[in-house]
Amino acid sequence: MKFIDPHIHMTSRTTDDYAAMQKAGIVAIIEPAFWLGQPRTELGSFKDYYSSLIGWERFRASQFGIKHYCTIGLNSKEANNEALAEEVMDLLPMFICKEGVVGVGEIGYDDQTAAEDKYYRLQLDLAKEANLPVQIHTPHRDKKAGTIRSMEVALEHKLDPGMVIVDHNNEETVRDVLDRGFWAAFTIYPNTKMGNERMVEIVKQYGSERIIVNSAADWGISDPLAVPKTASLMLEKGISIADIHKVCYQNALDSFGQSGQMKESDWLENTTIDQSQKLFNNSILRGGQLPTIGEIRTNPIFDSNIIR
Repeated sequence: MKFIDPHIHMTSRTTDDYAAMQKAGIVAIIEPAFWLGQPRTELGSFKDYYSSLIGWERFRASQFGIKHYCTIGLNSKEANNEALAEEVMDLLPMFICKEGVVGVGEIGYDDQTAAEDKYYRLQLDLAKEANLPVQIHTPHRDKKAGTIRSMEVALEHKLDPGMVIVDHNNEETVRDVLDRGFWAAFTIYPNTKMGNERMVEIVKQYGSERIIVNSAADWGISDPLAVPKTASLMLEKGISIADIHKVCYQNALDSFGQSGQMKESDWLENTTIDQSQKLFNNSILRGGQLPTIGEIRTNPIFDSNIIR
């Protein structure tokens, strides 16, 4: 069984994470542009960050046999710096049509301020113009109201719900999202938010249509193996292989694949890696380390100690 993690911030992770993810069966990932933990203070830092998502990080993933995609956007926290946000809005059209960009995201609300609303709406219009999926960050506070507001604004801007992935859902929001025809994505964090035991119960209750599992692993306490671990638990709890495949692979491909930038053949037809390669004359290797060159080998996921 193969997996896609459609929301993971690999800029924050190590090469050991990439190696473990590949062994656990993760073949493709999507890295949304996000908040780096402290506010950026000038446009150049956004430009370099977006460039790294379509450049170095894409290359770094390839060195472990993982196909890397990203979504590009102005995150909700930094939308509150309006002077800088205006500059970022001028920058975004330069990046959203780059190779490997599968959507505009992650965007939406944090404190649900007027500035956040303004730049969320502008980015929805940008996504609609470019015919790209939208990846929505729902707020951690007052989540249900913020989730409903996110969807209502998207509909107000005439977006097709099938082009919008609403992320960070929980039991309180899932029915509203599914009933409105949006994709419902769930972040699996250790000991908080949506744990994998709770995720199992959601799939049992709602099925696998338009439901997506991701890790959102970042610089905080998080788990880059959350998707395969959740899949393993689902199997143990009696959920069918077909449903596991949908929520941990196919639904991510179907939703973000609407960008035209993400195809299954991207990883099925490219089954070799060459760690002797360089980008900007840089390598993932250090010192006398020997490159791995050859066929990608993935452990059978449900027999691997990696996910236990």
